[in-house]
Amino acid sequence: MGDEYYDIESILAENQKVQCTFKVNVLEMGHLAGGEERDIKAMSKIQIPMWIAYILIYSDYADFNIPPAFSLRVRNALNAEARSVRLTSLVGQGGMWYTFGVMIMRLLNDEPAMEMSNILVKTFRGRLVDVIDQAQHFASINTSSASGGSADPTMAFREGLDGTERELFALAQWSVKMMKKWHDSSEASKR
Repeated sequence: MGDEYYDIESILAENQKVQCTFKVNVLEMGHLAGGEERDIKAMSKIQIPMWIAYILIYSDYADFNIPPAFSLRVRNALNAEARSVRLTSLVGQGGMWYTFGVMIMRLLNDEPAMEMSNILVKTFRGRLVDVIDQAQHFASINTSSASGGSADPTMAFREGLDGTERELFALAQWSVKMMKKWHDSSEASKR
């Protein structure tokens, strides 16, 4: 979750849209609303990508609403059982829920930002053990049995993971495969 210019996760997260309510009239920017209007009128509500919402919010041209991916309903579901929530379906475009949350957190004041931070950390911690456990389980199944079936047993589990979690999942699977390869080679050398 870097803030680097070329970081793919940041680029995908910055394309997520937030609903902004404009405080002032903004001339010659009506195309942002996707309509025929030339200007954006004060009190207009428009879905805008994060990369431009930053500028509008910090310039005090607009306020924003917390996106549905971080609504009270989602937070309650995460508090009840974080592992059962399909994070990828909350944000789309590769499912960069954590990165998008960090970006939203930066737009908030102290107390709401701390609450958002707590949600992100608690969710990540609550799901991490399951992500690593499932990755190791599926990796050991795939290395111990050479099934010719085309169905990937990990696909259903991976579909609900955030992009960061999918990356950790792949790293954990690779780690198990490398460990098995090392173990097999050391066993072969003992013979």
